[in-house]
Amino acid sequence: MTGRCRQGDATQAGDWAALLEGRRGDALITDPPYCLLVRRRKGGDERDPKGRKIDSGPVRRFEDVREYRAFTQAWLSLAVAHLTPDAPLVIWTNLLGREPITTVARGLGYAHQVGEFVWGKRTRQSNSGEEILRVVETALVFLRAAPGPRADDAPAVPWSAVAGYDDDGEAARWGNHPNHKPFGVLEPLVRTWSKPGQLVIDPFAGSGSIPAAALKLGRQARCLEKEPEWAARVQARLTGAAAS
Repeated sequence: MTGRCRQGDATQAGDWAALLEGRRGDALITDPPYCLLVRRRKGGDERDPKGRKIDSGPVRRFEDVREYRAFTQAWLSLAVAHLTPDAPLVIWTNLLGREPITTVARGLGYAHQVGEFVWGKRTRQSNSGEEILRVVETALVFLRAAPGPRADDAPAVPWSAVAGYDDDGEAARWGNHPNHKPFGVLEPLVRTWSKPGQLVIDPFAGSGSIPAAALKLGRQARCLEKEPEWAARVQARLTGAAAS
């Protein structure tokens, strides 16, 4: 299987065209910037940023949900134009991003939200041996047409996974991107919403965890990443995955 990452902006039509070269994706599985709002003081002045994540560039923040909805419209409308008619949308988000993503998806013809995949993120409670689960990230799944009846012997559709940030050590190996997701969380999504040999598209590659999971499971993968350094890291990761 082949994987390709291009440095580019998911809101720019030219970058999509250069990435796909006339091909259409069979599934969109992606982890876009979350709906995080600008921190402001009571007088309206912006608060000082808390700092940069390791090698990831500044965290993107939006003035309000309306701006985030416009951002979602810009990139998702381009994504849909490069997908096959029956391709699913699988989009990771936080609580505040659910409404704008759902609104935009429905406006683009994806009227059926078939479910919400939940990552129970395992963390260790301080000063104790107990582990707790934090549900802060979910993946919304949309289809253009309502799903048909499932066969009696069809396997159940998974809607949750429990895992730590880096159970498989891949984040540490590829730079500790703050938005990394482990293979154990992504595997159910890739297996359920794409088939071997199909093309999975991710316009917000980050550390490359989604396209790498797609390659590992016998799919093809193409992705965009805005930060040049991370785009280079992702391409190296995909090249290694394809060769293994």
